Amino acid sequence: MCGIAGLISAPPIRPARTLISRVLDCLAHRGPDDQGWLRFSRDRVRVGSAPAEIDEQAGSVAAADGAVYLLHRRLAILDLTETGHQPMSTADGRYHIVFNGEIYNYLELRRELEAMGYRFRSTSDTEVLLNGFAAWGREVLARLVGMFAFAVLDTRQRRLFLARDFFGIKPLYYATVPARAGSVRFAFASEIKALLELPGIGRHIDADRLYLYLRFGLTSHGSQTLFADVQQLPPGHYLDLSLDDPRMAEPVCYWRPEVDQPADLSFESAADRLRELFVESVQLHLRSDVPVGSALSGGIDSSSIVMAMRAVQGSDLELHTFGYVADDPAINEERWIRRVGRVAEATVHTVRPTPEELVADLDALIDCQDEPFSSTSLYAQRRVFELAHGAGIKVMLDGQGADELLAGYRPLLAARLASLLRQGKWGQAATFACRASRLPDSGGLRSLFRAVGLLLPAGLKDKARSLVGEELVPDWLNGRWFADRGVQPRSLRCGQHRSRSSDVLREQLYQILTETSLPMLLRYEDRNSMAFSIESRVPFLTPALVNFVFSLPEAYLMGSDGLGKAVFRRAMRGLVPDDVLDRRDKIGFATPEQQWLGTLQPWVEQVLRSDAARQIPALNRQAMERQWQAVLNGRARFDSHVWRWVNLIRWVERFGVSFETG
Repeated sequence: MCGIAGLISAPPIRPARTLISRVLDCLAHRGPDDQGWLRFSRDRVRVGSAPAEIDEQAGSVAAADGAVYLLHRRLAILDLTETGHQPMSTADGRYHIVFNGEIYNYLELRRELEAMGYRFRSTSDTEVLLNGFAAWGREVLARLVGMFAFAVLDTRQRRLFLARDFFGIKPLYYATVPARAGSVRFAFASEIKALLELPGIGRHIDADRLYLYLRFGLTSHGSQTLFADVQQLPPGHYLDLSLDDPRMAEPVCYWRPEVDQPADLSFESAADRLRELFVESVQLHLRSDVPVGSALSGGIDSSSIVMAMRAVQGSDLELHTFGYVADDPAINEERWIRRVGRVAEATVHTVRPTPEELVADLDALIDCQDEPFSSTSLYAQRRVFELAHGAGIKVMLDGQGADELLAGYRPLLAARLASLLRQGKWGQAATFACRASRLPDSGGLRSLFRAVGLLLPAGLKDKARSLVGEELVPDWLNGRWFADRGVQPRSLRCGQHRSRSSDVLREQLYQILTETSLPMLLRYEDRNSMAFSIESRVPFLTPALVNFVFSLPEAYLMGSDGLGKAVFRRAMRGLVPDDVLDRRDKIGFATPEQQWLGTLQPWVEQVLRSDAARQIPALNRQAMERQWQAVLNGRARFDSHVWRWVNLIRWVERFGVSFETG
């Protein structure tokens, strides 16, 4: 796990060593163990560790030449010796790589490459990936099991190849800068803050992304970011560009989940196969040369990971788990954390954040995330990784992605009901609605009426929202400001890959896995873990496991009683305690946000009335304050838009965001 960056500079001025130093410093938390740089110009390659060495080694090169720089900060997880140093080069000097992530099947790939005649000087997965690219080119991507963002420089073809893993577990941002004297023409980095250090990359807001964040809490999907000048490489995409004209390249999709390959398996056979895939994945994710721990919330997903870790490595594993405990009894899962910890014979660590601590740490949280985030649950997650760091853990396993894959969220009840209605299974639909409405936190029958909305044509969905008081442009948004910038208010749509499918639940799962929920959660987790130099691994997210689950009937995912993860619950019998698998409540990783913000009322009002708030033309401050007072007085329902206002205002101030046209 590391931080990577790179730039293609334009003549006549090459980037100064102070610029390179600033970029590396921005990524230092991602890789505190080592750093390195590579410079390619006039068909000559130079390498070094300290930015101060750049000018001395490159002094004989004419300043009129452009150059390519690859930069790396290392968190040593596999091969802790200096042979794992990056940037890394092939023996013939043609290919050079900077890599962030882990290739879990690197041992198997290494044996295959050795049989082809490749020789290795390290025991790292980086060298396996580099030689794999030399052997197979972009086809290496299909062979990988892992999380990754990497760049390979081909000095013979004068090309730069960037790739991001299947689900976007690891980040990769880039910017193409308009040609100007002495500028950077193209740059990439693991985090936005590193790109903002470069000349020609502004801090202008992307108005459309701002609308989606404020109205729906949506961030981190697709190719755009909240900074108009910065893009992200979407999950499952690569970018292959020429060093001589990097602006011509467009992202290419190399993988997406298979949703049209149904499996012909009984429920029991599907459960058996899912168990095999899951345990195999956990086993691969345990490969490490440093201590490995696990997040543990007490829910089915994290409990399954912890129990699988113990099953795979037995008593030899010194198992440490880390969890968050809420003060609010309604969302406190400590008894489940302790229950699983006892059965797994793990050392259990927990943390109890307070609202006062949230305020004290908020600036650091905003700085590490780079973009706003949708709820205060991120702070609880940050404290969990801080706890693990204090215990000396460098690798953590986490259950991210399971809810999106296995229909774990309560709002998906409506999607399953919509499937039954669209398929004309009226009797099953009535039974499902009755039984599902009795689940804790289901919202009752009223919430299931969302199923009707999911079946409406796209043009009627927005009208239906207005009828139930869910306006697309609430009064606390400045609709005129957005309209002047061409932003079209709209609701979130299901993925368009099969918009009239009878499997509405599958449509919703595809959307939250690829477009909405999961991309945001992975961004949050990457930044929070790397803020404490911890590699967070997510064994639910492998192509084999995801494709298998998408091949199963919807009824295998959500039972007739409305409980999600039906087939996975069955798969984990005998591994995870039955009382955990039989849980009917769904808490998730929740903080008492309303309680916290109520406790922090003076601070919230100070932020809403601040100079920074006055400088945000997208917000209607008077309407925000009225809404906030209505929430405090119990005249309006609390929801997460209150936190989004506060977070945006503080983010704008921290990052110096501009609302003028770039």
